[in-house]
Amino acid sequence: MKSLKYIFMAAATCFALTACFDGDDSLFNNDWTEPTLGEAPFGNNAITEDGVITIAELKAHPTYKSAIANSGNILVEDDIKLRLRVGGNDVGGNLYKQFSAQDATGGVIVAVNQGGLNGYLAEGQEIIIALKGLYVGGYGNQLEIGAPYNGQIGRMSKDIWNDHVKLVGDIDPSAIVPLDFTTIENDIDTYSGMVVTLKNVTFKSANGKKTLVDGTQSGSNYYHQQIDGYSSSKLIVRTSSYADFAATVLPFNEETGQKIPCNITGVASRYRDTWQILIRKASDIEPLQ
Repeated sequence: MKSLKYIFMAAATCFALTACFDGDDSLFNNDWTEPTLGEAPFGNNAITEDGVITIAELKAHPTYKSAIANSGNILVEDDIKLRLRVGGNDVGGNLYKQFSAQDATGGVIVAVNQGGLNGYLAEGQEIIIALKGLYVGGYGNQLEIGAPYNGQIGRMSKDIWNDHVKLVGDIDPSAIVPLDFTTIENDIDTYSGMVVTLKNVTFKSANGKKTLVDGTQSGSNYYHQQIDGYSSSKLIVRTSSYADFAATVLPFNEETGQKIPCNITGVASRYRDTWQILIRKASDIEPLQ
């Protein structure tokens, strides 16, 4: 009898699966709807472009200017938005739970308590951020969007972020054209947070052995490397020990005993009056020899 019982059970299962494959899903919840093509699967597609301002206008706004300048935070109560392109993300592990975005007037760091942001925020992805209900502030005078943290600005929850961002247009990495650092280095207030390239430079401590994280330690996981021609109070390259490229040896020619010049591209964030270049991925260091 047991064998007969199992035969009937197998037959019933087969019948149910066949019915489902034929289009009858009565054995399941009948609430599935086909996704609408053209809508991004992440973010809030109901966000409109009404009230879009520039980063320069946000930083100059009297309500938010003081919080940014004094490393504080303030809740945005105005119905304003930013339309930006992603400049740098966490693809290489050097930007942790944050990404940079920019328009023609400046850049911003957006802090989100979520890993793998690069999965939907690729370099060149255009986004609209609805600022109302989020916090704007400064971390070492660097404009950031996030949530309050110890009187400053920190990461917002992923659910809050998802409700305040809309992905628009196609991903266009070519739309992020790195600025020549020498043309903007004396205007940190305007250009911090944007992608730049340091052209034809050498690492001060390059000797064929030292890596990006053999420099001066800052905090528990970050290390600073200096660039020849710049003091450490003016400019440093900042790298996390968790970055995929942390063990990259600083460009050096052991045969000639000379440092190898290179182009270094990255997000030019700031800490007060010091530029902090955040390399996004290994290819951001381009040896010229």
